[in-house]
Amino acid sequence: MFLELLAFSALLLLPLLLFILNISGNPQIGNSKLPKSYPIIGSFLALYKNHANRLPWFTELLQNSPTSTISMHHSLGRRFVVTANPAVVQHILKTNFPIYQKGDFLRNALRDLLGDGIFNADGDNWKFQRQVSSHEFNTKSLRKFVEQVVDTELYDRLIPILYKSAAEQTVLDFQDILQRFAFDNICRIGFGYDPEYLLPSLPQAKFAVAFDDAVRISSERVRTISPVWKIKRALGIGSESRLRGLVSDVREYANTIVREKKREMDDMKTLDSPDLLSRFLSSGYADEKFVTDIVISFTLAGRDTTSAALTWFFWLISKYPNVESEILREIEELSESGASYDEVKDMVYTHAALCESMRLYPPVPTDGKQAVSDDVLPDGTQVKKGMTVSYHVYAMGRMEHIWGKDWAEYRPDRWLERDVAGNKWRFVAKDSFSYPVFQAGPRICLGKEMAFLQMKRVVAGVLKRFKVVPEKREDGNEPVLVAYLTAKMKGGFPVTVVERA
Repeated sequence: MFLELLAFSALLLLPLLLFILNISGNPQIGNSKLPKSYPIIGSFLALYKNHANRLPWFTELLQNSPTSTISMHHSLGRRFVVTANPAVVQHILKTNFPIYQKGDFLRNALRDLLGDGIFNADGDNWKFQRQVSSHEFNTKSLRKFVEQVVDTELYDRLIPILYKSAAEQTVLDFQDILQRFAFDNICRIGFGYDPEYLLPSLPQAKFAVAFDDAVRISSERVRTISPVWKIKRALGIGSESRLRGLVSDVREYANTIVREKKREMDDMKTLDSPDLLSRFLSSGYADEKFVTDIVISFTLAGRDTTSAALTWFFWLISKYPNVESEILREIEELSESGASYDEVKDMVYTHAALCESMRLYPPVPTDGKQAVSDDVLPDGTQVKKGMTVSYHVYAMGRMEHIWGKDWAEYRPDRWLERDVAGNKWRFVAKDSFSYPVFQAGPRICLGKEMAFLQMKRVVAGVLKRFKVVPEKREDGNEPVLVAYLTAKMKGGFPVTVVERA
């Protein structure tokens, strides 16, 4: 405890000294909402004060910026840019893609957990991983994913659990259930391994608990001052001491998956249907740490993003019964086809409803890139080498200039228009720079179509049989989105499940 206090003492004394001296700074011109910036500590006090409320706080700052971009001084000379401007997003994710990379700041903060996996990689390493991964997302693999993996998990595990809960009138944490479902799915399709996390007993998994906590602590590193977490790590104190143990548990589990796959490949020599993990092991890059990094990265992507999107989707449609009714009508019309893959592909209204829910509650609320050289953004913002430029996906879903005055409404039909005959809906996509939920440009999400197929299959399978009813929260307020590397519903998503007549 003494060592931790010693590590923070200098930082704690600076605000006190500045308060005594009454040193003040001026907010940036053109945005009176921006917090004051002080010498040395910059806007650290305001950032710390709004830490727990940072998503709506930054959203308000961006809504009040004439350019939908703000530049702030964090502390110790570290400046950063946050934007909700589609032109700027296009600039950093596509036009000037080589300049804006993950960078040392983000990579160092996330390296203990993600290593050099695809979501923490730049340059040739990233290109190689993306090239190998892309083979897993062709039409044949997607059909297999839906018909062999998702449907098995849906009908053999998820739906029976919901039937049991409905019969016994128990309360389920639906966020936990969806995470278990997504975890089994990504392990089976990506690694050829079934963790059996969504069994009727809802078993506790050491890996899953460790993974959640490791993601939370790693994401906190990004928002704190680098010397602080590095000192704590060197001294082995506080959250850094806990992270070390958590990462050890996560890597031990991922290593087990890799070793089992190696044994399987040695025994079988060739695989009739190679999965993502076997592709990497066959690519000539069989270094165990490197392949383990890949397993952890794809676990993060496959487990946390789709489950987060579905959690908020089911909460939203409970508030908008007209949307739920339209989805049920579509499910009824398409379920007669009998072909699960084709059925979910044609769920146009449901697709729009999912896009709309992710507009308001994106699975990855913010993402940042680090400039490797000086640059000027399209709105005139100066960027110096080493600065982080973040695009705020959560705020972009709340910008009037992108979505109109009714941006606060959950309205799936903003994504739809009637066909020529006026009989059927036709989906109208938003450009990926105004809606960067799946990133955009060269790093656009490879698993986008797979995610939609999985989510629509879950929606059809669950809503056709059950009504998901959220429990009232003790404080009477709406649930809160908390942002780590991915989004979570704070406190879980307690629901009761009612079987449809």
